[in-house]
Amino acid sequence: MGKKVYTIEELGAVANTIRQDIITMLEHAGSGHSAGPLGLADIFAALYFDILKHNPEDPDWDERDILVLSNGHCVPVRYAAMAEAGYFAKKELLTLRKFGSRLQGHPERLRLPGLETTSGPLGCGLSQAVGMALALGINREQHRFVYVVMSDGEQNEGNIWEAAMLAAKYRLSNVIAITDRNNIQIDGQTEDVMPLEDLKDKWEAFGWYVVEIDGNNIEAVIDACAMARAQTEKPTMIIAHTIPGMGVDFMEYDYHWHGKAPDKEQAKKALHELRTLRGKIRGEHE
Repeated sequence: MGKKVYTIEELGAVANTIRQDIITMLEHAGSGHSAGPLGLADIFAALYFDILKHNPEDPDWDERDILVLSNGHCVPVRYAAMAEAGYFAKKELLTLRKFGSRLQGHPERLRLPGLETTSGPLGCGLSQAVGMALALGINREQHRFVYVVMSDGEQNEGNIWEAAMLAAKYRLSNVIAITDRNNIQIDGQTEDVMPLEDLKDKWEAFGWYVVEIDGNNIEAVIDACAMARAQTEKPTMIIAHTIPGMGVDFMEYDYHWHGKAPDKEQAKKALHELRTLRGKIRGEHE
């Protein structure tokens, strides 16, 4: 299936649009998670507009790659990326968290075509992805990859490490995991709540191929996924260091924005920063 080839600059513009849509939908909803989705915008722009094999016009396409979002509370970034890619009209983003909406606060697989799993309880996504990868292997569909986006905080959960062992045992090289290493969770800094470092050493000890990157560098995300697809003996963990609240000065690095939505004035300020690239450009939205 042919698709448009985007330059890195164009992907950066897509990521910025995704961030603006995240702010707009969260402000309209009046609740939700800000920091994680904003930090993940570059990764999701790379996934939906370069890396993934997918078809918005046929979400159940047999040849598609699978994308599992383990940290389901970050789903606003996925909704924004899907709308930008053409899975549904962008005006539907304003129904986030509304009663009866297809866009719930955590993704629900049966509500929206293009979602592969329902997620809410943290720590489950990797197990789901590993199960899918095993099934693809049984069906001799090794040409399809299973990507799973995970948070760092959820790696406090034991079932993450059970799935890690299983994937290594069966050499599931079609599993490509991306950890959003933003160092925050709802109660504070990850290293204060439950230290994770040295995270790279941990995953390597569990038999995974590990790459560490700047998760807000789109080119680095694309390159890391290409390296992962070249692996034939091990599953891959990409530890993507991101800035929580990326692009909005008063949200960046502040764990209080983990589970908080902007009010009208905060959203106005955030959108101004994003539209003007923090004053670097001038335009109608100043």
